[in-house]
Amino acid sequence: MTEQRTTAHGPTIVVGVGPEEFESALAFAAGEAVRAGCGLHLVHAVDLTPIPADHVLIPAADVEAWGAARLAEAVKVADDLVGGAVPVTHELVRGTPVGALVEVGRTARMVVLEHRHLSRLSRIVNRTVAGGVAAHLRVPVVAVPSGWRPDGEPRVVIAGVDVPERADEVLRAALAEAHARGARLRLVHSWSIPAPYESSFTAQEVRGWSDSARAEVCAALDRVGDLTAATDADVRVEQGRASEVLVEASADAELLVIGRHDPLVPIGSHIGPVARAVLREARCPVLLATPRPHRAAYHP
Repeated sequence: MTEQRTTAHGPTIVVGVGPEEFESALAFAAGEAVRAGCGLHLVHAVDLTPIPADHVLIPAADVEAWGAARLAEAVKVADDLVGGAVPVTHELVRGTPVGALVEVGRTARMVVLEHRHLSRLSRIVNRTVAGGVAAHLRVPVVAVPSGWRPDGEPRVVIAGVDVPERADEVLRAALAEAHARGARLRLVHSWSIPAPYESSFTAQEVRGWSDSARAEVCAALDRVGDLTAATDADVRVEQGRASEVLVEASADAELLVIGRHDPLVPIGSHIGPVARAVLREARCPVLLATPRPHRAAYHP
């Protein structure tokens, strides 16, 4: 195994290098590392889980050799992206991708992974690596869709606000990211009425709920930001399913910041159904904000 994790620049940005595309994740992570002046650390996991006897066996040495070659390819791309501005290190580890990245990422500044847009059937069968990693880490985790590339023009950082009174971590992260990028800040909150009851409410009542939700979102931003941030932010309250509203909003965003649940058991993904859907389908990089330092109650 190769290991070159130590850097004089403090915590690194960790990038998971998978068996398929990694260019978009590297492009995002390299930009973040250069902006922060910190190291970029590439990790590839070699999973040597025993294979059933009726399957074709691949020697462990061949698996590790292929992983090392894949990692070397990614390191070359990363070196070109950072242009010597920050150190690029790498590590080949044994284990599952989720387990390896959770272990390496505990002391990272941020963990970045790439994800592909899957078919509906594949989404049902598979969980994203990003979701599994985010469920067990307390550092920011970013999922970058394959094919994404920075366009060099700061646009907008979006904060997905679920419950305003519990949105402090998301709002702080979004404020910091918008400031670092010189981007506009947009807050997006959604609400919906169960279909059987939609006709039971007047248009005036619906507008009243939207106005009330907008006031709550603005109050939450006032609580964690300053007057300038609250005045300049674009607050949007929309009726609809949260995941669909956020995925649609991601189309013209530089970054989408959302929250996640704390895990209550040591296995499985507990980031929440909205976060899982957004991770799979968003059209821009998605940052899962760091959860609170204490264990919060689980809200389904």
